[in-house]
Amino acid sequence: MISFTDVTKVYPDGTTAVGGLTLEAPTGQITVFVGPSGCGKTTSLRMINRMIEPTSGVIAIDGRDTGSMNPTELRRGIGYVIQSGGLFPHRTIVENVMTVPLLLGWDKNKARATAMELLERVGLSTSLAKRYPNQLSGGQQQRVGVARALASDPPIMLMDEPFSAVDPIVRDQLQDEFLRLQNELGKTIVFVTHDIDEAVKLGDQVAVLRVGGTLAQLATPDRLLADPYDDFVADFLGRDRGYRGLAFASAPALAIEPETSVRLGATPQEALAAAAGRDWLLVVDDDGAPVGWVEPRKLREPVSRGFLHRGGTVARQGGSLRAALDAALSSPARRGVLVDDAGRLVGTVQARDVLTEIERGPQVSAPAEERIEDTP
Repeated sequence: MISFTDVTKVYPDGTTAVGGLTLEAPTGQITVFVGPSGCGKTTSLRMINRMIEPTSGVIAIDGRDTGSMNPTELRRGIGYVIQSGGLFPHRTIVENVMTVPLLLGWDKNKARATAMELLERVGLSTSLAKRYPNQLSGGQQQRVGVARALASDPPIMLMDEPFSAVDPIVRDQLQDEFLRLQNELGKTIVFVTHDIDEAVKLGDQVAVLRVGGTLAQLATPDRLLADPYDDFVADFLGRDRGYRGLAFASAPALAIEPETSVRLGATPQEALAAAAGRDWLLVVDDDGAPVGWVEPRKLREPVSRGFLHRGGTVARQGGSLRAALDAALSSPARRGVLVDDAGRLVGTVQARDVLTEIERGPQVSAPAEERIEDTP
């Protein structure tokens, strides 16, 4: 566990970056620091590994004051991931990942073997091991940065806006990969972001900070969205927080309707017959996974990917109400596509049925514990 007790950071010019921060980051969980520019997110993070020294207060790891620890030894037990990866440009990918193990005195063969395993674990091909950072995409560089932080198997990881420098699609993929890794490894993670959607998606708990580094609210994502402490928190979360909150409400009881579909390669005549008068027809691949929609009446040749409308999203059966509602609203047919865990078509759902489930009961289940906030 990482604990902050009345921690402050005041710079020589009198600027207060962090003002009396008190909170706990539980062992094995992800704590996200989020807030506007100038709220002390990164300063608070970097005080944990003493890259910035606090002016006053105590930061402790498992009850031990970090101020009493040797800074070098402290940092070797903490993984650190920053924006754009922070890789050494003159070292190959595998050499970058080997950096900390070699500093710790590991045998070179052991360090290399561990690095190669980690590249695969973060979703990279080992064929990239001998390349240099500038030969990789931004998303690949971020994965290398995560692998390097994991190389010595530290119990704690600090992550400072690690996914903010990549495009939205890659960012979403990296977030999913990160959650998968955390599910396997169970690290104690402090994560900094300015993006509330990222905070809600990744955090076991979210600490919203005000300008000046004071705590506005500390809560689980569902409680934060359902019950913001004050106007500052509500405004920072944004006007669509009710919609975001649907991500924490499962949708097991939705009325799923069978959906007629055709496979890629179907003739225009087959598509028209299958559509049975409907304007839109769902297309699946050979594995039964949805790939898009077509308008049968406009087809003049067999169904191919070039004719597909891909605007609609796909939701998992038994997933969240938010995903089901988005699938229904974004589909050109206004029928939300649901799939099983293997990605195969299960059926479709109507937006009205999702809304009925929303109206039936509470959208989120608030935890028993009370929110934690600073006293001004």
